[in-house]
Amino acid sequence: MNKHTNVQIIKQDGHPVFAVIPYEEYVRIFSKSPRIPKSGNIPNDVVWLSIDKGYTLARAWREYLGLTQKEVASRMGISQAALSQMESGEKKLRKASLEKLALALGVTVEQLRG
Repeated sequence: MNKHTNVQIIKQDGHPVFAVIPYEEYVRIFSKSPRIPKSGNIPNDVVWLSIDKGYTLARAWREYLGLTQKEVASRMGISQAALSQMESGEKKLRKASLEKLALALGVTVEQLRG
């Protein structure tokens, strides 16, 4: 890991299999996990943000969890501008991007897809 990223992705046969994050990030992510249903469902508040405010699920989850774009981008090792573009919904996200975003938010890829 270097100073420009907080997440180290470990790959096997070219596919991500593990993500290593600093312990402080781990604690911060999972201290919020009671708000993230283990059932894989999407909380009503997230759905409301998506429908009522027109947010993508990526943005709705981030807002629901009380995170800034800067915080999530830092966890992903990308710029805030790149995350903003991902949240805009203008382009379909690649599988690897969805996996990285899900990890940064502490949710599943399925919860980001809806």
